[in-house]
Amino acid sequence: MNKVVVFRCTLGCILPLLVCCGGNPSGLAPGPLNACPDAPNCVSSMDPREKHAVEPFRYAGDWTAARDRLVRLLAEMTRTRVVTVQETYIHAECRSRIFRFVDDLEFYFIPEAGVIHVRSAARTGYSDFGVNRKRVEEIRRLWADTK
Repeated sequence: MNKVVVFRCTLGCILPLLVCCGGNPSGLAPGPLNACPDAPNCVSSMDPREKHAVEPFRYAGDWTAARDRLVRLLAEMTRTRVVTVQETYIHAECRSRIFRFVDDLEFYFIPEAGVIHVRSAARTGYSDFGVNRKRVEEIRRLWADTK
């Protein structure tokens, strides 16, 4: 009984600090996406390291139509908020279900190649238990299902 009380008190004190420390990320900006940190809580199609690498998204046709389609897809996802939509760049925030941790989801379009690079990264913590990779692959599945 005592251990449970101590655990709950500790958790109650630490979690708010972790959530508060997850402020706006540094380094997010339109243009080529940043490489992932060494921590296994990030995936990116512009990071060549195997533990972080994912394939970019591909599209045919008008890139602005592809961008608008992707923005609509993201807006329909639960716990996801589109923060920035610029010419060739999209930034969204995704919140975890229970603790409400924020992950950053970025897309960078290369119109002449029909490619959308993607980066999904946790703002806090070391491991994300594969959440960012699963998120990107779910978006890829939804992307393939919409036209």
